[in-house]
Amino acid sequence: MLIIGIAGGTGCGKTTVVKQIVDELPKDVVGVISQDSYYNDLSHMSKEERGAVNFDHPNSIDFELLISHLEQLKAGKSIEKPKYSFVEETRLAETILTHPRKVMIVEGILVLSNPKLRDLFDIKIFVHADSDERLIRRLQRDIKERGHDLEKVLYRYQSAVKPMHDQFIEPSKEFADIIIPNNHYNTVAVDMVRTIINNKLH
Repeated sequence: MLIIGIAGGTGCGKTTVVKQIVDELPKDVVGVISQDSYYNDLSHMSKEERGAVNFDHPNSIDFELLISHLEQLKAGKSIEKPKYSFVEETRLAETILTHPRKVMIVEGILVLSNPKLRDLFDIKIFVHADSDERLIRRLQRDIKERGHDLEKVLYRYQSAVKPMHDQFIEPSKEFADIIIPNNHYNTVAVDMVRTIINNKLH
């Protein structure tokens, strides 16, 4: 099994890069795991208490479970992947049965910040985007898709997203094997990644 870690700041375009890689590979060969599925279970907290949690700090992620699930997949076992609701800001009761694949992509803002998780990756990728661009995308996504109001999104960005990016996410770039600038000309980098995957598969 080939495990690829893809990190980068919020709204940097990780999902787009993952899609570009996945679209070129046979459906049954690749599986994607999002770090977002592994936010800690906060169902014991009230909605107000959850709203005060710093979701951009590594402590908000259940890395132990994510690492254990990756190890199980590597050993050829299926896992029950958690399901997370951004609207409710907690883990849901139902899970998603996930089978091992020849290529597993693990994506999320903090996936290169955890040494134990990083050690499981065969290829480490960091997607880089300008901070203004990332803020705009974050605003659009959180308001449109997650039902948050503008004031809350801006407050969160200033109090948690930006400081955590500077403290944990940006420094994790140094562990990347490949840095992909997320603009319209990243096709060369994505092609490189695809070539590496195909070479490993064959």
